[in-house]
Amino acid sequence: MVLGFSIALIIFSLLMILLVLLHKGKGGGLSDMFGGGAMSTGGGSAVAERNLDRITIVVGLGWFVCIVILGLVLKYQS
Repeated sequence: MVLGFSIALIIFSLLMILLVLLHKGKGGGLSDMFGGGAMSTGGGSAVAERNLDRITIVVGLGWFVCIVILGLVLKYQS
């Protein structure tokens, strides 16, 4: 059980790093590499950013839940 949550935590952590880097900040971020900078004035870009925000929130919640469950399992184990 600990191994499963540890693996899930690593996967959620890597996804969080990727998603945060894809967000467009003041400097543009890595999203410009994939064409996000060229479409920044278009309406489609706003929808893509909104979806990226939602996906990031869901992955962040999964990351947080995984940490809490892993902490509880390790605390009450033994």
